[in-house]
Amino acid sequence: MHYMQAHGLKRARPAELLPGTLSVVTARMDYLPRATPAGWLADEWQRRREPGEAVVSVYARGRDYHKVLRQRLQQLADRMAAALGPFGCRVFTDSAPVLEVELASRSGLGWRGKHTLTLSRDAGSMFFLGEIFVDRALPATEPVSAHCGQCSACLDACPTQAIVAPYQLDARRCISYLTIEHGGPIPLEFRPLLGNRIYGCDDCQLACPWNKFAQRAALPDFDARAQLTGRGLIELFGWSEDLFLRHTEGSPIRRIGHERWLRNLAVALGNALRVADPADPTVIAALRAALRARVDAPSELVREHVAWALAQSQA
Repeated sequence: MHYMQAHGLKRARPAELLPGTLSVVTARMDYLPRATPAGWLADEWQRRREPGEAVVSVYARGRDYHKVLRQRLQQLADRMAAALGPFGCRVFTDSAPVLEVELASRSGLGWRGKHTLTLSRDAGSMFFLGEIFVDRALPATEPVSAHCGQCSACLDACPTQAIVAPYQLDARRCISYLTIEHGGPIPLEFRPLLGNRIYGCDDCQLACPWNKFAQRAALPDFDARAQLTGRGLIELFGWSEDLFLRHTEGSPIRRIGHERWLRNLAVALGNALRVADPADPTVIAALRAALRARVDAPSELVREHVAWALAQSQA
């Protein structure tokens, strides 16, 4: 994540990112799928107890939020211009060196939770953040007080202990970082801890008591795709690159590419082998087939993770 260091203080000085900026309008967009049942938190924990099921982070089961939120923010900016007159602005959503959580906290959207995400008393943390930088001085809203108290549920729940202290996250240990941003081999020490999580991780949010108030999305864009929800590891591991691209069109998952997709699934399959007694022969067959592949052959990165996964049947 060198981009964070590369931009330096520009992240904390909006006017350096967009000259002339005088105010920042912050917004949130809830992303729980519209059909999310009342017992969704228990359902999500149960997914993690099913070694053969592939778990994708809730936010990534629908359409790419960058596209949805950016479009909605631009519509809001256009409505503001219609009411206030023309002004200079630019919209952002996790797409530039912007301290989104800090801005959200200062503008009253919520407070920074101990897991470092924005928390709201009426929405938990299951939402996206976006900003509109404007060259108008707008009335400021007041920040809200924090309400984490003595709770340490998010720290206790993190599988890799990436939340090293309240409000401090070591991204190098975070499963979301390892399965999405990290491009090389997943460190051996973390592979067993990934479990069946193949894209992102929600554990710190699932453990947070405030997420019993998480809101359903107002838009169909974040409805969960059938291909990415409740599917088996073996099925997804069998996707060719063409099939991967087809099923992830318009999804944030596409950005990791087919190679990392297979890498992540190989680790999850290895973890399934390690906890099974006896080892599932269908998992072993799928992994061995990947090593024997000649057409659409996996890369050395994938092959190394597949070899590790096969070794877990004797672990």
